[in-house]
Amino acid sequence: MSQAVYEWRQLSNGPRLAVATVADSECVALTVHVPAGSRDESTRPAGLAHFVEHMVFKGTDRRSARDLSFEIENAGGQINACTSEDQTVYEGRGEAALLPVLADVLADMLWHASFPEPEILLEREVIGEEITLYREAPADHIGDLVSSALWVDHPLGNPISGSLESIAQIDRSILLDFRDRHHFRKDLVIAAAGPFTLDEVLREISPHLPAVFHDGESPQAFHRANAAVRSVSERRETDQLQLALAWHTPGRHAPLRHALRLLSMMLGETASSRLFLELREERGLCYQIGSDITLFHETGAFEISAGLDPEARGEALACIHREIHDLVTSGPRPGEVERAKRLIIAHSKLAFEATAAHAAWAGEGVLDFGRVPSLAEWRDNVLAVTDEQVHAIAREIFHNQPHASAEIGPINS
Repeated sequence: MSQAVYEWRQLSNGPRLAVATVADSECVALTVHVPAGSRDESTRPAGLAHFVEHMVFKGTDRRSARDLSFEIENAGGQINACTSEDQTVYEGRGEAALLPVLADVLADMLWHASFPEPEILLEREVIGEEITLYREAPADHIGDLVSSALWVDHPLGNPISGSLESIAQIDRSILLDFRDRHHFRKDLVIAAAGPFTLDEVLREISPHLPAVFHDGESPQAFHRANAAVRSVSERRETDQLQLALAWHTPGRHAPLRHALRLLSMMLGETASSRLFLELREERGLCYQIGSDITLFHETGAFEISAGLDPEARGEALACIHREIHDLVTSGPRPGEVERAKRLIIAHSKLAFEATAAHAAWAGEGVLDFGRVPSLAEWRDNVLAVTDEQVHAIAREIFHNQPHASAEIGPINS
């Protein structure tokens, strides 16, 4: 694993800066973590955060959309962005010497995007095609369906890209208002990784920072005690059934969050997991099955998804619930937690060979926890998880807790 020294600082004019100094790296990654995503749209059209993310690439007062991409790519670099439920991340990466250019271009995009009207009309069409493409791919669309079933009327249940109807309501004034509310927040995090110290990165970005940042606003909280879940289904011309189940979990600050990660690894994240071995290898019920967790500040989700022959639905569901029941009643099998620990730590070591992974770790650490946990600390916490803790979190999530479900299947099934 590439060694990194992590530091962070609250800057005097607002945002936080987190730096992973990787002395032997030849590359740099620069990211800006805006603490706002689709869950911040409770009083606004769904898909707004994602629309803003698209529009910052469409030109600034100083650069056209072509200039933004060509300036980075002509120097061998890359820029990209993504929107999730609770943050929007803008990223640039390239050779280490590219840091000044990345700082200039990303800052120009984030804080000086011009949102030209013709580009808004064009991008609404592009996003509409993205939404349609996603909906027409059942293996992708099932995620949106099960989220709507789990979170019901909360913004966490909305598709991140919105709908064709919701993006039609978004105009320039709404885009600018969302940008101004969230791109100038004091609690956003700028993160960098490469052969630079924090002071060196600060010297590069300081000339590009806005003069004024303001306090952020909290999104609509989710209260699990009042939560209801439901089942949803769609029928279409397809030969396969896409199936998903989801349960509410504690959030990213929960004491048993590491046990929760190991539980998912054991149940469905690898070729040696329970669900993969039982449903695919032993019974041949499906080609794909997996589990995953998504954690937010105060809540989270545990999801299981599979693609299978509609005739196998009953047997597949019985197998899934049988494995869950076994975990709830009997806990992990001998050696199961230790294997999951080895896998999750090995996966992290592979990931952190990339400079960008260090920037993401630093930025998300400060954004989510107010500090950058060391990788050694994280590994120690994973290794300290006991069989009893995994058993406890399995009981908390699955025992007598209703689950949401979603299906996309053939019309005649």
